[in-house]
Amino acid sequence: MNDKLNLSVIVPLKNEEGNVIELHRRIKEACDALGKSYEIIFIDDGSKDKTVENCQGLAPLKLIEFRRNFGQTAAFDAGIKNSLGDIIVMMDGDLQNDPADIALLLAEIEKGYDVVAGWRWQRKDSFSKKFFSRGANLLRKILIQDKIHDSGCSLKAYKRECFHDVDLFGEMHRFIPALLEIQGYKVGEVKVSHHPRIHGVTKYNWKRAIKGFVDMISIWFWRKYANRPLHLFGGSGIFLSFIGFLILAWMVVEKIMGGAIADKIWPLIGVFFIMIGIQLFIFGLLADILIKNYFKSQNRMNYSIKEIHEA
Repeated sequence: MNDKLNLSVIVPLKNEEGNVIELHRRIKEACDALGKSYEIIFIDDGSKDKTVENCQGLAPLKLIEFRRNFGQTAAFDAGIKNSLGDIIVMMDGDLQNDPADIALLLAEIEKGYDVVAGWRWQRKDSFSKKFFSRGANLLRKILIQDKIHDSGCSLKAYKRECFHDVDLFGEMHRFIPALLEIQGYKVGEVKVSHHPRIHGVTKYNWKRAIKGFVDMISIWFWRKYANRPLHLFGGSGIFLSFIGFLILAWMVVEKIMGGAIADKIWPLIGVFFIMIGIQLFIFGLLADILIKNYFKSQNRMNYSIKEIHEA
């Protein structure tokens, strides 16, 4: 095998024994039609059925087996770190994504995009799944403000350099385009087909929805305040302290005017606001120090250079 390939197709699997053989056939057929060198990487995420057994004998295939279930994001990260392709394509293993659409993603990459996300514009999922997905997309547009319609679609293509400084945790595979857009990469989108699930059951549940929301808040923080956490925590602290000062000033005026404040809770609320404000400000200073140390330890800065031109 060459040290460098044109394309790596990465697919996480969990209990997909009814899909893996047909999935591999379709991916191979789609990649052969492209006329590019490629590899297919399956990551078994702790399957309890015959998924691994059914992968035996499939070629070409690199099969990565986890010791237990670590989650889809961890599977994608393992696939990326063990891939060789200049272009990395990710997709689900349930046959709802169509490997034939890989050509559409690559066509957009050739137009100059660093990332191309699939958009399941005609989804074949249950009403409840589409309902929660649309709610998540609305929150994502408010908090993250990325430009794609369907962050939940796993079918995406990336240039390899996108992942030079990226490690994936939690449920962050949905927000990779947003993370990369923060760093200045050019993100595009293309409509792709979507098929109903035939074999196996969906892995999506309320627990993953909550984890996804928490990760969305994390992305919001990195987009807005990663380079200036003191502005968030320090600014909030100053605001709360100011509110507490106004409350105490109001109590002092009321006391001077002859009012009784001993039986009122407002003095305690004022002191509480001031104390919380001071703590938030100190936390902002500490977060600022930690962020700077993080960038230094990673030999990075809070900016990304695309290219340097010299004349």
